[in-house]
Amino acid sequence: MAKDDNSGKDLAAADSSGVGHEGAPAGTAVVVRDAVANPGFPPHRPRVTDLDPSAERRAERTVYTLFYLSIVGSVFAIAAYMAFPIVPEDPGSVRMNNLFIGLGLTLALMAIGIGAVHWGKALMFDHEGIDERHPVRGSDETRTRAVEIFQEAGSESGIGRRTLIRNSLIGALIAFPLPAVVLFRGLGPQDDNPAALLSHTMWKKGTRLALDPTGTPIKASDITLGSAFHVIPEGLQDLEHGRLEEKGKAAVLLMRLKPEDLNELPERKGWSYDGIVAYSKICTHVGCPVALYEQQTHHLLCPCHQSQFDVSNHCEVIFGPAKRPLPQLPIAVDSEGYLIAQSDFTEPVGPSFWERN
Repeated sequence: MAKDDNSGKDLAAADSSGVGHEGAPAGTAVVVRDAVANPGFPPHRPRVTDLDPSAERRAERTVYTLFYLSIVGSVFAIAAYMAFPIVPEDPGSVRMNNLFIGLGLTLALMAIGIGAVHWGKALMFDHEGIDERHPVRGSDETRTRAVEIFQEAGSESGIGRRTLIRNSLIGALIAFPLPAVVLFRGLGPQDDNPAALLSHTMWKKGTRLALDPTGTPIKASDITLGSAFHVIPEGLQDLEHGRLEEKGKAAVLLMRLKPEDLNELPERKGWSYDGIVAYSKICTHVGCPVALYEQQTHHLLCPCHQSQFDVSNHCEVIFGPAKRPLPQLPIAVDSEGYLIAQSDFTEPVGPSFWERN
């Protein structure tokens, strides 16, 4: 009888009659006589909280106290956001704001995590079990048993019986997202309606078109056929405050096509000059910069989400998630030959959701 060099177990060769040793399938080279026995589960070791009712009550108090601390941390983060506002040009205010908001959020999240782990280790049912693999759709008996297991899990966790733990956990989970709501609100204008602010830009009648970022005014004679320029309003560079916000609304792409390639609506015939057109650079999908121009097809591409606009047809959407054309800036030429705006945009720039005002 052959032996396995590593384990020392007896090995038997499979016969060639189509069935191996002791019913093994044909083609099996060797069959181990003594398979490994299932060791089973180790003996269950009761916890202190299983044996001592006072320890159980103490663990329960610890868990719901941690959940209440989480609520305190969430409220503290909101209060810190209001008590330590960020002051422009003051780095110290940024540090104080981030420090105290961070401390509140850390306490809120850490207390929930530690409380949940302590609840599971000290109070929940801790006997081990096995779930056997089964087909995707079980039998009716299996499905009925699954409902019973779910009910048993609720009973074993004590979530229905331990009302203080359950209610404090629900309160902590409700309070934890509140600081995020307050912080996200702080990303927008504090005292103004964002939709109303985006309805107007720096462009007005007579404002010269200037190169971005130098601010140099542009003459119509500088715009060659097939070219594209990134444009800002003249005077933007002189702003001391809110320069980026104004640029984010007023940025424009300036292109020159053959006049016969432009399919202009009758009411927009005077919005271009000798094939030169100007459109908002801010994509109407989610506000990304539309920065790529293909001069052969006259298409503008937003590289973020692949929206495409046809410049020859009032920048109508021809592909992608954007739902409306890019707003057009009416332009003209002044007495010195510089390109100027006839007015502001006649519709809100940027993402379409701002129009749901």
